[in-house]
Amino acid sequence: MRRSQLTTTDAPRSGWRTIRQVAPYLWPEGEGWVKRRVVLALLALVAAKLVAVGTPFFYKAAVDALSGETGAATGAGEAWMLALGAVGLTVAYGMARLMSTGFQQLRDALFARVAQRALRKLALRTFQHMHALSLRYHITRKTGGLSRIIERGVKGVEFLLRFLLFSIGPLILELLLVAVILWTLFDIWYLAVVAGVIAAYVLFTFRVTEWRVKLRKEMNDQDTDANQKAIDSLLNFETVKYFGAEAREAARYDRAMAGYESAAIKTAYSLSLLNFGQTFLITGGLVGVMVMAAMGVQAGKLTTGDFVMVNAYMIQITMPLNFLGTVYREIRQSLVDMGEMFDLLQQPPDVSDKLGAKRLRVTGGTVEFDDVYFGYDPERPILRGVSLTVPAGQTVAVVGPSGSGKSTIGRLLFRFYDVSGGAVRIDGQDLRDVPQESLHAAIGVVPQDTVLFNDTIRYNIGYGRDGATQDEIEDAARAAQIHDFIAGLPLGYDTQVGERGLKLSGGEKQRVGIARALLKDPPILLLDEATSALDTETERDIQDALRRAGQGRSVITIAHRLSTVAEADNIVVLEDGRIVEQGTHAALLARGGRYAGLWQRQASEGEIAAQ
Repeated sequence: MRRSQLTTTDAPRSGWRTIRQVAPYLWPEGEGWVKRRVVLALLALVAAKLVAVGTPFFYKAAVDALSGETGAATGAGEAWMLALGAVGLTVAYGMARLMSTGFQQLRDALFARVAQRALRKLALRTFQHMHALSLRYHITRKTGGLSRIIERGVKGVEFLLRFLLFSIGPLILELLLVAVILWTLFDIWYLAVVAGVIAAYVLFTFRVTEWRVKLRKEMNDQDTDANQKAIDSLLNFETVKYFGAEAREAARYDRAMAGYESAAIKTAYSLSLLNFGQTFLITGGLVGVMVMAAMGVQAGKLTTGDFVMVNAYMIQITMPLNFLGTVYREIRQSLVDMGEMFDLLQQPPDVSDKLGAKRLRVTGGTVEFDDVYFGYDPERPILRGVSLTVPAGQTVAVVGPSGSGKSTIGRLLFRFYDVSGGAVRIDGQDLRDVPQESLHAAIGVVPQDTVLFNDTIRYNIGYGRDGATQDEIEDAARAAQIHDFIAGLPLGYDTQVGERGLKLSGGEKQRVGIARALLKDPPILLLDEATSALDTETERDIQDALRRAGQGRSVITIAHRLSTVAEADNIVVLEDGRIVEQGTHAALLARGGRYAGLWQRQASEGEIAAQ
């Protein structure tokens, strides 16, 4: 079910689900320091509220002392206050306010580490889960929208933990304490008026805020859409320039922002309505209680200090009530934002490890595709019963026209996807029976389109093996025929490559990718169009480097240019998801079949140098 289609019944249920998922971060098993800090923070909270509720008594006593009124309204419990004198009571009043603030700050200081720990843990959990999801999920997900959902969700955790615990809870405690005081020291009607105003205030606030939450959800959706369009356009900067589409992209972004503007205006109008309604109710209640107190003073039943104390209590409870709408709205919004993030966390990965899976043991590196069937969409099969073997230490090339399934073989070997039928094995071990981490450690990949991190060349090559030394990084760069180029740069290996490596040419990025794979030094190499972005001379040098790197390893080369695979031990020709031919280069040419036809066509088009 889409979140925008949730019913009002589903919304609270979703909110409680989110709260239940956040609660363990406040009371984690095996981490006593977190529990101790939560308890101490709650004790500081209670102390702050007790002091705050008692503070108006000093105010009342000081006023009575100054006005000379110490009549019947003064109970035996207040006699000691009056004995302090006006000056002493004023100082005591100031100290009580200071203590109240001090306890509140102590509460915040104690809880800060708990809240930040929860935020960090949840952010890490979300980050790890995103990497655990399959390639199928990530190629259908909009990165900009995904990042904004995660950002809002993580921020919502801190807000929810802080305000749910330190705003709603303390407000309820303070209201109860003030209600007891009004009932005990004054009259049941004071309590009735205050309770009626609070009930009307809360009902009005919650009703209007529920409406505003829907408006905020619409505003968030528009914000996510606009952010996605902006990121998508910037990631495709060159494409935008190629087609002179700056104005078109700006108009597309502006349309998305217009939707956000409309939703934001509705939100602002609703906030004005909420604020005015709250002020109307609070002012009505304040005036009503003060009129009752004034009549009591005139009748001699109350002192001037009582009048002041009632006013102090009304102001004391109206201040947090003024924030109730904001807090409730933000809590509801946080629940929505966090609900979206928890929906992501509940997204099951298409590819997952079996319980108790044993690590892959590579004894030789034999790769076997056994009657493999696969399709990204069940209605559109890609591989139809492919069976091929890559003996340990040999090189097998996979060639064929576009759409024949060449790159799919590489993705299945790396287990980006699980096969629909058949099996893929390494040294007799089904890839579905081993942990993905151990499988990925055994395979080095040079993809067709090498994507680099926005960091230095050293970082990008060193990414091949964590902890690699500078000498090892340089050796890999030399093997990939890029060391001399890097050494000639002003900053050398400290040169920044830019977003997705855009500061480097296609060939330079490809050679960095090859160096990265060589540094990993895996027993199995997967080369997916690894030299497609290189010129003929550089390609020949790289082929020599890859040939040396492949010695003693099992190598699967996926290629379009047949000249790059002529020396492979076995060449497999794919067409429409089936193997139509396989053999050595010479044998396939002699056969005069599909491979020979592809070779002749590429030779005539100049893609193959004269042999």
